[in-house]
Amino acid sequence: MRLNQFISSAGFCSRRQAERYITAKKVLVNGEIASPICFIEEGDHVEVDGHTIRHTAPDIYMILNKPSGITCTAAPTIAGNIIDFVSYPERLFPVGRLDKETEGLILLTNDGSIVNDLMKEENQQEKEYVVTVNKKITDTFIQDLSNGVDIYNPRTKSYTTTTPCSVTRLSDCTFRILLTQGLNRQIRRMCRRFQYTVTHLQRVRIKHIELGTLERGQWRYLTEEEIAKLKS
Repeated sequence: MRLNQFISSAGFCSRRQAERYITAKKVLVNGEIASPICFIEEGDHVEVDGHTIRHTAPDIYMILNKPSGITCTAAPTIAGNIIDFVSYPERLFPVGRLDKETEGLILLTNDGSIVNDLMKEENQQEKEYVVTVNKKITDTFIQDLSNGVDIYNPRTKSYTTTTPCSVTRLSDCTFRILLTQGLNRQIRRMCRRFQYTVTHLQRVRIKHIELGTLERGQWRYLTEEEIAKLKS
């Protein structure tokens, strides 16, 4: 197993962060600084920044129906963080994030090897949301959202055009949207561009994993079938 995968699959950090540790020469294999290309065999001793890496815990995959008010961070210093909310006995971290006000499906795991595949924009992993806005939806609004929206990025002081996407009206003030991007507060910013305000936002699907009837604030383990598709 490649060194970065070994570190991430132990739940210590993501594969990308593991690569940063390796590049910074903070990883030792059998007492020696690891090379950028290194494979781990059974019995090898691995340390990252002074921490011994052990594969003692089984891989854990769960989804949470996150309520509004919970922050998607593993940082214990942040009040209302998602790890304290779930209060699981093993070390976990959220895959990606939902805004504090946004509800719905978020994946938690101790397997860092799946993070890049799910989060890289070029992998085009579909995420589905149900959105309620503050006034009646028009055909023009649905079409404009579908075609892509110029949204302002205050950090770069420039506009980004969102990728065309599927948008379906569900009722006078509610629609369904399928995204493959993950821009910060993307749906809220897209709606604001056309003078609509999001009053409720819920993610109901990531890739093949559906929220279904899972109640707000509750979590469940992924099924074996869901896990297999997640890794395929």
